[in-house]
Amino acid sequence: MSEYILEMKHITKTFPGVKALDDVTFKLRPGTVHALMGENGAGKSTLMKCLFGIYHRDGGTIIFDGKEVDFKDSKEAIDAGVSMIHQELQPIRMMTIAENVFLGNYPLGKFNLVDHTKMNQDTRALLEEVGLYMDPKTLLNALTVSQMQSVEIAKAISHNAKVVIMDEPTSSLTSSEVEKLFEIIAQLKAKNIGIIYISHKMDEILRISDDITVMRDGQYVGTWPAAEMTTAKIIQAMVGRELTSLFPPKTNKVEEEVVLHLEEMTSPNPLSFKQASFDLKKGEVLGIGGLVGAQRTELMEALYGIRALKQGKIYIKGKEVKIKNPATAIANKIALVTEDRRFNGIFGVLSVSDNAAVASLNQYLGAFGLLDDKKIKNVVDHNVDRLRVKTPSTKTHIESLSGGNQQKVILARWLANDPDILILDEPTRGIDVGAKYEIYQIINNLAAEGKSIIMITSEMSELLGVSDRIMVMCEGRISGFLDKEEATQEAVMQLATKFMTGNQGGDDNA
Repeated sequence: MSEYILEMKHITKTFPGVKALDDVTFKLRPGTVHALMGENGAGKSTLMKCLFGIYHRDGGTIIFDGKEVDFKDSKEAIDAGVSMIHQELQPIRMMTIAENVFLGNYPLGKFNLVDHTKMNQDTRALLEEVGLYMDPKTLLNALTVSQMQSVEIAKAISHNAKVVIMDEPTSSLTSSEVEKLFEIIAQLKAKNIGIIYISHKMDEILRISDDITVMRDGQYVGTWPAAEMTTAKIIQAMVGRELTSLFPPKTNKVEEEVVLHLEEMTSPNPLSFKQASFDLKKGEVLGIGGLVGAQRTELMEALYGIRALKQGKIYIKGKEVKIKNPATAIANKIALVTEDRRFNGIFGVLSVSDNAAVASLNQYLGAFGLLDDKKIKNVVDHNVDRLRVKTPSTKTHIESLSGGNQQKVILARWLANDPDILILDEPTRGIDVGAKYEIYQIINNLAAEGKSIIMITSEMSELLGVSDRIMVMCEGRISGFLDKEEATQEAVMQLATKFMTGNQGGDDNA
């Protein structure tokens, strides 16, 4: 009998214009965590989708639980004992938590009707297992990204799985939620369930993995016991070279000119942001730190005209402006790259070109008000080249690109508008270390060109390594500012918990 619960041998998969998988082998032992690593575009998710029946491989064999398998769709994979938590969340937002958890597998009662009572009871128990104490009848639309991620984990463990694939499962979780996930993983291992764990977070990988496999450019690089690996060794295997620094040297110069001034911004929601005031200077990268629920995103969405204001003033280059919707924000040279690429960033069924041009179509009008395709192509090609987007063609559907390249296309979209102020909400979420470096370099270059950047990030190293100045929020209020020279992890965390119960130190008006 094989020592492996899963063996994938010589797997190949080709999409139009690109060979996504080239003779890839992967083996998983039961009761272990096997980390699958590589840069965005290395083929990790494609390999798992071939296993899960989402893609059909062009060649190779898959042996699961001692039998050769070829799952025709994800339901067949789930029924056989394979569950998958996808990198990009795809919940049905107008359905309840319970309906999402049991989608396609509803418990039936009398007359073959859905047993809602049992479904809600079972969902509540599953939610408690992942540390989410919510009413199962709550609509998904009311949840935060991190709560949706927890629902996806609950859904994955609801099946009697022998293998669970976790594709970036902690990308939107708080530290306490991550710890709860690790407890769940330990419980799954104790039940002899094999875990395939895809993540770009080195500390997580080295902490929980038993084995590590690295892929690069659609090919298998190697497999090692996790105990023999270090962060440096993993990075070198992933990128094919040593990455001596995680952050590029800063070349931007922060000028004295105040490009943006917010004054007493307050939400009509009493639980949201309140009395927020700050300045943003020309050529500055202002990082915004804080724990989940600090209302960082909500404040930036209000600046962008997505959310209403109870009070507050916005000044751009000394002139007060009224921003009531995103159109007026764009007219005032403000751009927003949102946190959730899949939900409100990309148009998955459209091409790279369409996605890059969609925010500035009024610039490409020709005779009789028709779009000038040549103008669009010139601008799109320029920004795609400028940001080094890896794509077979600008006509390629953006959904087939890696997360890092999708993010670059979204940046290209806003650069076509030549904004003065860019708001980047979690710009490297779900992106590998090599692609992160490229995003950081783009941020640095834009600031050096005189653009002003606001960057919301939950990654402490990113906050400290990229920002010129850090603004920290807690419970909807700005709790303080830190210059780059004085910013430390401890100082940020102290401000991030400043207004929480039992930690009221300092002046509330900081």
